[in-house]
Amino acid sequence: MDDGFSHLEDKNDTFRLIIDEAQAGGRADKAIAALCEDLSRARVQDLIDKGSLKINGLKIKSSRKVEVGDVVEIIVPPIESAVIEAEDIPLDIVYEDDDLLVINKPAGLVVHPGAGNWSGTLVNALLHYCGDSLSGIGGVARPGIVHRLDKDTSGLMVVAKNDMAHQGLSAQLSDRSLSRTYKALVLKVPVPAKGVVNAAIGRHRSNRLKMTIDERNGREAITRYGVEKAFGAALSLVECKLETGRTHQIRVHMELIKHPLIGDGLYGPQPTALRAAMEKEGYDLKTIQKALEFPRQALHAKAIAFIHPVSGEEMGFEIPLPGDMDKLLKSLDK
Repeated sequence: MDDGFSHLEDKNDTFRLIIDEAQAGGRADKAIAALCEDLSRARVQDLIDKGSLKINGLKIKSSRKVEVGDVVEIIVPPIESAVIEAEDIPLDIVYEDDDLLVINKPAGLVVHPGAGNWSGTLVNALLHYCGDSLSGIGGVARPGIVHRLDKDTSGLMVVAKNDMAHQGLSAQLSDRSLSRTYKALVLKVPVPAKGVVNAAIGRHRSNRLKMTIDERNGREAITRYGVEKAFGAALSLVECKLETGRTHQIRVHMELIKHPLIGDGLYGPQPTALRAAMEKEGYDLKTIQKALEFPRQALHAKAIAFIHPVSGEEMGFEIPLPGDMDKLLKSLDK
């Protein structure tokens, strides 16, 4: 889910998506940026101004309100070669030695530069902090990046400072000995309370910004889940452990079993379904609105464990939920 790279390739390409109820009524630039994690709002506005982004085949203004069923067409022009610049962006470093870093990534931070995001990324911050010491295996745009988290997923990542560390961590990622555990707030309560989702994931045929279940052409994807806490029958906090690392894996798998993540603009529940489930449990309007308006997928990478690629030491790290998810859960408790 979080180890795939940019959705928008470095070439002239066309992508289509359809506005659903979750985005309906919002400004076009804001709604589309929320759907396309590789495009910032400023980049969306630029594409609209250049006529490279149309709705229902027509040029639009950024302020246009989107409606259910609107067909968005995005023509992404070829990417010009760019020098990735170091930027002084604060990093929450959980652990550091000569070979690697473990970082607590905040929601909203893009991991590596790509279409519309050549600055303000984790890589820009790492280049400033580490200088030229980062592993070059990831190439110019992805130095040191062993795996990634979606823009709006918070939590732990490990970054390689040199090629030896990168190779060792990548090998553990491949043989599944690098362990990653997430917490997700989902619609309703999965039954059974513990289970395994084993369903291959591939790129969506008609919406290239999404992933989908594809048993014929997709790549193997396995997620283990367990309900940690239920909020009546309306919502539940679920722990998910990845055995594979496909783009959007947890988000796609939880949607598959009909327990999509709260706040997920691509795969999440329709507002009407979420509202109905919460009203049935007696939640007040204020709490319902907090859940309806949660601004990102409620997904947090809480723990990571691996063998140090140089010393051979077993290492494990865990961090609590970020403030936004913690605040929402506390309001549900009330």
